[in-house]
Amino acid sequence: MDNGSSVAISPDQVANPSSVHNKLNKSPGMIGMVLFALVLLGGIGYAVMHLAGDLAGTHMISVWPYVLLGVALLIALGFEFVNGFHDTANAVATVIYTHSLEPHIAVVWSGMWNLIGVLTSSGAVAFTILSLLPVELILQVGKGAGFAMVFSLLIAAIIWNLSTWWLGLPASSSHTLIGSIIGVGLANQWMGGKNGTSGVDWAQAAGVFRALLISPLVGFGCAAILLLILKLLVKKPELYESPKGDAAPPWWIRGLLILTCTGVSFGHGSNDGQKGMGLIMLILIGTVPTAYALNHAIGYNQVQDFAAVSEQAARALSGYVSTNAVMDDARTDLTDYIRTKQFTPTTMLAARQMAVEIQNEVLSYKSLAGVPADQQQNVRNDMYVESEALRLMAKSGDPKFTSPENAVLANYKKHLDLSTKFIPSWVKVAVALALGLGTMVGWKRIVVTVGEKIGKTHLTYAQGASAEIVAAVTIIAADQYHMPVSTTHVLSSGVAGTMLANGSGLQLSTLRNIALAWIFTLPVAATLAAGIFWAMRQFI
Repeated sequence: MDNGSSVAISPDQVANPSSVHNKLNKSPGMIGMVLFALVLLGGIGYAVMHLAGDLAGTHMISVWPYVLLGVALLIALGFEFVNGFHDTANAVATVIYTHSLEPHIAVVWSGMWNLIGVLTSSGAVAFTILSLLPVELILQVGKGAGFAMVFSLLIAAIIWNLSTWWLGLPASSSHTLIGSIIGVGLANQWMGGKNGTSGVDWAQAAGVFRALLISPLVGFGCAAILLLILKLLVKKPELYESPKGDAAPPWWIRGLLILTCTGVSFGHGSNDGQKGMGLIMLILIGTVPTAYALNHAIGYNQVQDFAAVSEQAARALSGYVSTNAVMDDARTDLTDYIRTKQFTPTTMLAARQMAVEIQNEVLSYKSLAGVPADQQQNVRNDMYVESEALRLMAKSGDPKFTSPENAVLANYKKHLDLSTKFIPSWVKVAVALALGLGTMVGWKRIVVTVGEKIGKTHLTYAQGASAEIVAAVTIIAADQYHMPVSTTHVLSSGVAGTMLANGSGLQLSTLRNIALAWIFTLPVAATLAAGIFWAMRQFI
């Protein structure tokens, strides 16, 4: 998004910009502020109550973990706050500039659907991003290296996002966070005395890069095509006109624009909202593993099913174990496989042995909540490396399992992930509140950028609807495929596509800023994160 870019725009480029600006400058009013405060306090109360309940049974003898947890959560929610005023308000630009909704009503409506999107999200996008991190740091998340990793990621992302906002450069929080992850991975690799870049899962990163690269192109091209199709099929002249004064559009156009705004808001919450969730879960696992290392909702009946599935997986893996394989430690061998991506006979032996050990562990403890406090992290790490090893085997196709075996192992991996890759409801509420608060702070500058600084003429109803329909579909589809995308770039490129298709002209200075952001975000975020990680490792 472009946060207050200095691109000048003349009154003849945008129809009656003062009528929009007058609305933008209005106060939300006492009633609106009171309602927002009540929602904020209610959400904070809900999150604090559930966090306190989870911590009640941890019995930590020192206050230090609680202090560390508080600081880490504030930084993680600070990232989501910045993400909010960077991204979320993109959704309301079209309904505001077409006078479909009053600005403050639009912001509240968008915030509500962001909340719904966050609460209904699966968390899969969050864990897709976390899979880019070095496995050894994931397993050491409760130690110095793990804390240095999480803090470095968050601080670097916040610094770059705030810097781009201050300079008026459009930036993607998704792009920034992934750049930070790459920086930490490389720094961890080089600090370990090994040359090269194996500290980053480049195959996984390539998939994420493709999603981030292709999604704006999809937004640009599909929004342009959709506008042309609308012109061909819908012969309603008022749909292709700019708003007249500050009058609301016809009811059916207004309903369409509000619906598309809702879709983008929901999609943003369900996709972008997950990025901070995964890091918050790493923080919780590192500071209070007793409460968060394993999913305590997995009870006796589920554990019996888990044990049976583990036994099936062990049998499927046994058929591929070489008689010459020699294993040292199952978790260590699987960790090496995840880190190096080099499959050996030992890998299969370790995977089979780990399945047996996990089966014995879950059966002996009856439920995941029954795992002793000092073993919660160990059991989680066993499940995590087994799941990641199975993911890599499925992706590489080595060994070549039969279809029934693939089904058994996929079911086993699903059970592993249900036990370790979960997000409590209070975390989702806290993230949604941070996003909403960020939107309330930064929405005006974003709205002006999307509404005025991409095209040379005022946004028409059809342009706004086309851009938002494509953005909503793209973001929600990416969420279904567990891929992160940038709401900022999808929507802004969609608006640019409609301007080009309509012959309205584009403001090249804004497009230049978007291109600069894409060029500099990844290397700068990576450099910042690597530098911060190196500095922290000198002291932690």
